[in-house]
Amino acid sequence: MLRYSADRRTLLWCLAMPVVALSMYAAPSLIPYLCPLACYLALSAGVIAHNHNHCPTFRNRKMNEAMGMWLSLFYGYPTFVWIPTHNLNHHKFVNKAGDATITWRYSKKHNFLVAFVYPFVSSYWQQEPTKAFIDKARERNPALFRQIVLQYVIWGGTHAALLALAMVLHGVSAGARIWVFAFFIPAMFSLWTIMFFNYIQHVHADPWSDHDHSRSFTGKAINFFLFNNGLHAVHHETPGLHWSLLPEAHAKIAASVHPDLKPVSFFGWCFRVYVLAPLFPSFGTKQVGRAPYEPPTGETVNVAFGDELQAVDSGINAARV
Repeated sequence: MLRYSADRRTLLWCLAMPVVALSMYAAPSLIPYLCPLACYLALSAGVIAHNHNHCPTFRNRKMNEAMGMWLSLFYGYPTFVWIPTHNLNHHKFVNKAGDATITWRYSKKHNFLVAFVYPFVSSYWQQEPTKAFIDKARERNPALFRQIVLQYVIWGGTHAALLALAMVLHGVSAGARIWVFAFFIPAMFSLWTIMFFNYIQHVHADPWSDHDHSRSFTGKAINFFLFNNGLHAVHHETPGLHWSLLPEAHAKIAASVHPDLKPVSFFGWCFRVYVLAPLFPSFGTKQVGRAPYEPPTGETVNVAFGDELQAVDSGINAARV
């Protein structure tokens, strides 16, 4: 039933998500210990949703739809949004004008404040391709539109039921608190972190380059815990490739990637860039190659800095609906 045997680990992580979250319902005293684990598993739900939208987990269509709904409960939002904002938009423009998730919308600088605020800014601008996708599905693909509505209903309805369950078990105030730690905080952590990852994987990279368009983190630990999502450059070049095959594919292009765009340690890189760089600027990132707002000679980009022209035709950002 699985398309790749490596996804046995994916399913194990998916089964751990409700076990950890609902254990806090059964024993609220475990919240300080289990909430951080729930945050990691919620982040994993986002990563798995990303992988699932590029390369479906199962051979069966209905099971893939159910997988998307399951992940929505822990990721923090219906997972169909990956299609218009990531698959059809980000992969098409790769941090150039037209990408709803550009890193340079309001500032060309890279520091902790810009990186911290980026997920909130990016969330706002991703509403346009999402709305266009839903509108086009409503007009041209009723089955897809019903699937989108169903994801919203199951996502919202299940969380309302989970909140009510916590209140029934522990009282209104204590129950609400338990739900917040078991589901709400992990979901917010997941949504923010996923977008933060997108920022650091593209800031000061060269989207006009064959291989220097993305920053990859090559450490074994981060790629184990995040299903090889540190290997971002090769993912952009072969977006349909299953996550378990990315290390081998990355090895084939690694020698062609700029050294600044393939750090090993994620936490070490963050420490250098966000802790040391304010004191010692040489530790900060520098633009590799051509900036996303500087097209190669002979090409033009219709963009005003901080207010890039969006493709308003829903046929652009939702071309595959």
